[in-house]
Amino acid sequence: MKEIVLDTETTGLSVKDGHRIVEIGCIELEDLIPTKNVFHCYLNPERKVSESALKVHGYTDEFLSDKKKFSDIADEFLDFINGKKIVIHNAEFDIGHLNNELMLINKNIISKDFVVDTLELARNKFPGSGISLDALCKRFRIDNSRRIKHTALIDCELLSKVYINLLDQKEPIFEFQDKELLKRSFKKVNTYSKKIIKPTEQELSDHKEFIKKNLKRNFF
Repeated sequence: MKEIVLDTETTGLSVKDGHRIVEIGCIELEDLIPTKNVFHCYLNPERKVSESALKVHGYTDEFLSDKKKFSDIADEFLDFINGKKIVIHNAEFDIGHLNNELMLINKNIISKDFVVDTLELARNKFPGSGISLDALCKRFRIDNSRRIKHTALIDCELLSKVYINLLDQKEPIFEFQDKELLKRSFKKVNTYSKKIIKPTEQELSDHKEFIKKNLKRNFF
């Protein structure tokens, strides 16, 4: 099963205040194991970044001014997530912003039926405890020292590890797809043996004579 771990950074908290997306990061998982498929882009939000958001991610208006607009990457993004479950920490925030961007360019919105919210998973699993991404990294002993600022890809990488722990799947389960190869491997192990050399009749007879002579020498 393929899943997408997704994170966004924005110009501010509320869509109602006209805030837009400045970064999208996605990491693909297959059976909970990261694949090499990654989607990442910075975006020109066509508005100013709020001071509070700048403190969180550090993306300035100048840095974002020459980046693509959401409309330029929308089809590529939708193709990347198509038919896959989307894993997000605090999904209401990210999906709200993504669907706002999609509505602005008359695209179909993302259904919440395809979304897993790890914030909800953590809230149900650890009621009354800290459930921020940093708190969960600390709980599961995941190194988050690179998370000096909130950046989409680093947050996706951390969230993929948190997600596996939330599902109590600390180590991926590997399955042998090639059963014939597995059989051949076991056959090689089972047929291995040391070379056994059996003594001849003459050698057995000589050995008996040798024992007799040594017995007489020691006792008489």
